[in-house]
Amino acid sequence: MTHLWAIPALPLAGAIILGLAGPTLGPRMSAIIGTASVGLAAIIAIGIGIGWLQHPPPGGAFVQPLWTWVSLPGLTIRCGLTLDPVALLMVLVITIIGSLIHLFSTEYMAGEAGYARYFAYLNLFVAAMLLLVLADDLLVLFIGWEGVGVCSYLLVGFWFADPANGMAAQKSFIVTRIADIAMLAGLLLLSTQRGTLDIHDLTTSLLPRGAWLPEAAAALLLVGCLGKSAQLPLHSWLPDAMAGPTPVSALIHAATMVTAGVYLVVRLHPLFMQAPWVMHGIAIGGALTLLIAAAAGLFQTDIKRVLAYSTMSQIGYMFVALGVGAWSAAMFHFLTHAVFKALLFLSAGAVTMRLHHEQDIFAMGGLRRPLPAAFVCFVIGAASLAALPLVTAGFFSKEIILGALWAAPAPALWAAGITGALLTSIYSFRLIFTVFFGPVITKPSGAYGIRILLPLFMLAIAALCVGWLETPGFLGGNHLLSAFLEPANGEAAVPILSPLIPLTGCLVPLIGNGIAWVLHRRGVWRAQASRVQTPLLGFLTSACGFDAAYRALLVRPYLQLVAALRDDPVDQLSLWAEHAAIALHRRLRATQTGHLRRYAAWMMAGVVATIAMVLLA
Repeated sequence: MTHLWAIPALPLAGAIILGLAGPTLGPRMSAIIGTASVGLAAIIAIGIGIGWLQHPPPGGAFVQPLWTWVSLPGLTIRCGLTLDPVALLMVLVITIIGSLIHLFSTEYMAGEAGYARYFAYLNLFVAAMLLLVLADDLLVLFIGWEGVGVCSYLLVGFWFADPANGMAAQKSFIVTRIADIAMLAGLLLLSTQRGTLDIHDLTTSLLPRGAWLPEAAAALLLVGCLGKSAQLPLHSWLPDAMAGPTPVSALIHAATMVTAGVYLVVRLHPLFMQAPWVMHGIAIGGALTLLIAAAAGLFQTDIKRVLAYSTMSQIGYMFVALGVGAWSAAMFHFLTHAVFKALLFLSAGAVTMRLHHEQDIFAMGGLRRPLPAAFVCFVIGAASLAALPLVTAGFFSKEIILGALWAAPAPALWAAGITGALLTSIYSFRLIFTVFFGPVITKPSGAYGIRILLPLFMLAIAALCVGWLETPGFLGGNHLLSAFLEPANGEAAVPILSPLIPLTGCLVPLIGNGIAWVLHRRGVWRAQASRVQTPLLGFLTSACGFDAAYRALLVRPYLQLVAALRDDPVDQLSLWAEHAAIALHRRLRATQTGHLRRYAAWMMAGVVATIAMVLLA
């Protein structure tokens, strides 16, 4: 474990090399450096994970101090790394899935301008995310937190020649920065009131019951989590962020960055548990997000936007689990979601790259025969997203969350979760039937190489297998993952209390599949392509019109204020000084006649005036 520092250092070194020498290295060497640096980090992480399982460190955590960053009276900030079971799970997901996405990108992005720049951004993102999850101090974590935000901006706007992509990148950056201001305020509050930002100190030395500090700090930190994880009301940036390359969506907006908020709540869960009303807010906000995003996913026509709304919805499940204290259930769904959502995005990318990057699902159809590999992998990913019983990883993690909600007890949240599962199943199979069944509308061209197929097949196998790390009670109650995470979470698996819960969880995805099939057979999905956009349909498609509301309530008033203050009094004062200086200059310029006698006379007049002032004073 002494090589823990190398895990974030390797991708950072790759980013620096590619950033400085990328244009001179050529595409092949750029791809090798970018992929190998993350791959080596994954190998080290796997080795550390195996060593952890064989010989867990005392206390359930390994701390690697690096240096003292800030040393002031009353505040010391040390830069170091901490590895516990939660951080180890995150590191394994980031590096393994990140290396597969890098490998996929080497073929997907071939021939694109800025090829080396793309891998430099991708490596820098992986390094920032690893710093975020391994940091032992909240200020160091905040550097990684802001680093992934900057990299998200760079990668979403990678094709910046299109103004729409630049606008999408700005939107994602601005919305998350607004949330991060609240998070920074929470860090300042903790540092001033507690005198430390060390995560271990903050989570072990708890305050007296009823103290105001935990609630205020938890509320401020939660705002940052909502922005980063695209939860209501700071969710509107995520669908627009699909403007970036598809592998970027797979890495940043499915597998890692958007789950940073989930990680922070789990990491600081002792602090959040001291703020009960904040916990209630987490659960209610997650339930609303999963329902609204699932409903919006039913009406999207862009394949990536469907997956974007599904990401918001699935992270909503994680937040609902966090709100009732089911930390291990949330992290289990993080793991399964990372696998099947990366698989879905890469499979969608494999489809669109053979259709000349066409993303409209109604321009697709009948692709199961010409693109069998993409078809099989996409079906596995969509089935896992829909939680198809027993054969997919998503079923197990979603079932355990629903069981935790029932055991809380939180029947309203459980009902929201079941409704979201039904909607998820409908739009998941709507995608499958629309894209891969029916007549061929756009004929695909080209063939896949091994760099496309290998990541797809590996993720497909994982989407079928990782669910067995944690099984609900009616399947024997195998709790390997929760037992592994227990030293960090201090929480055992939650049993399911009623046989009706697993039965409902099994039936709902099948019912959703049947509804989607019936609507497909009746041509309802295809009819959406020519349907007139009604106000209600537009309201549902836009996820309840948050963007329109923000434009009306925030953007337009701000622009109007800017226009009104363009000639504000402060500016006028500075302009008056400018005009006075110009006028004085013109007057003085008239005295420059070139006549020496006049100059001498003015000099004598000045001397006389000076002497008179001295004598009179």
